[in-house]
Amino acid sequence: MLGVIKSDVGRVRANNEDSFYFPPKDSKLPELFIVADGMGGHQAGEVASKIATNEVAEYINSHLSENISCEEIKETIKNAVSIANEKILHLSLQKDEFFGMGTTLTAALFYGNYVYIGHVGDSRAYLIRENDIKQLTRDHSLVWQLVESGRITMEEARVHPMKNIITKALGTERDLEPDILKIALKDNDIILLCSDGLTNMLENDEIKDIVLSAKEPEKAVQKLIDYANFKGGEDNITVGIIKVDEVGCE
Repeated sequence: MLGVIKSDVGRVRANNEDSFYFPPKDSKLPELFIVADGMGGHQAGEVASKIATNEVAEYINSHLSENISCEEIKETIKNAVSIANEKILHLSLQKDEFFGMGTTLTAALFYGNYVYIGHVGDSRAYLIRENDIKQLTRDHSLVWQLVESGRITMEEARVHPMKNIITKALGTERDLEPDILKIALKDNDIILLCSDGLTNMLENDEIKDIVLSAKEPEKAVQKLIDYANFKGGEDNITVGIIKVDEVGCE
């Protein structure tokens, strides 16, 4: 398995409010990858996203053990998100400069022949399998609700004036329930994590074509960032690609 995550400030924003995590090279830590996209003025978004990635990674790394059950893995991810949420919310209420801060979070934990996704907000996880791309997560956003209710199309959602309004984020409510997914993996699967700085600039098929043509995850990540900047770079851009070589036996 080979995983790479990179982040770029883009061409419009003054600072980068995205954060990410992946396990250090040659470590025995869990195969965990996280992307978070912060929000809030005075660099509060940057603080929120960093807290989220640090807290979630620390909790999962210290609580995941061998021979853990599927339900225990899901509960571990849920608890990690809850702890991060509480810390961000507490800090936002304690300091005026952090009031109202929050962050999205999308985490991919590889365990056995599966990847477990923990998700809050509108950062995304995709599965690229053979020549197809599938969005695994559903955006917690106003326009996504409008699409699901049939009031607008996906094409209209991409240019909707309220496309950046999210309905769920860490640090904005006490009782936060993340989406938890379990996906069975196949040989040569690719999991892609990204902030909306990528998906607001590129169509899904463009993402897929770049990833498959680049072959190597590091080159694919850089090409995606470069192309998002070429098309405007209106937000911070964070992209993670994890390539699964062979799936072992159960």
